[in-house]
Amino acid sequence: MAKINLNNETEYFDVLKEVGNIGAGNASTALAQMLGKRVDVNVPMVRLLDFTEVGGAIGGEEQIMAGIYLQLDGDIKGSMMFLLSKESAKALAGELMGGFGSDESEDLTEMECSALKEIGNIITSSYLNSVSTMTGLKALPSVPSLCVDMAGAILSVPAIEFGMMCDKLLLIENKFSSGADGYLILVPDLDSYDLILSSLET
Repeated sequence: MAKINLNNETEYFDVLKEVGNIGAGNASTALAQMLGKRVDVNVPMVRLLDFTEVGGAIGGEEQIMAGIYLQLDGDIKGSMMFLLSKESAKALAGELMGGFGSDESEDLTEMECSALKEIGNIITSSYLNSVSTMTGLKALPSVPSLCVDMAGAILSVPAIEFGMMCDKLLLIENKFSSGADGYLILVPDLDSYDLILSSLET
């Protein structure tokens, strides 16, 4: 049973924002190593939201987005997702592919989907490492899966699977130096939220 009231999250905001900043730094380093050039990842927004508020926070539930989704096990259980608009997804995939991505008006190719899974894996791992560093808790991610659909349809997956266990999620906006925007969503179950926030208090 959860002991921390997530409706009174103000006292945790600073440490949650620090998780976002450390994760962005880790992601910048990892992506720079992969691409062979400097990559800046900034975090202009870190928020704890209800499931019903997420669509509006990321630009609307009807926009077409690419979502990289994985489940978490270990000390921290739940799910994690990295969301990008279709345009941002193509831009980042194109960078990883040396500029050989398809036109923005076209569907994602198999190679672009593979590149996005790798980018999503790097981004989510960077943030999970920051959470583990700050809390001492382990989070073991599953193999990432990719879905391209309207934002509302993509968000329905964690909402259905974990909405009954926790009505709050952590939303971290990422702005890349290339101009692409992405959103990281962490949905721990209630017991995992207790562990995370209790560890951050110490």
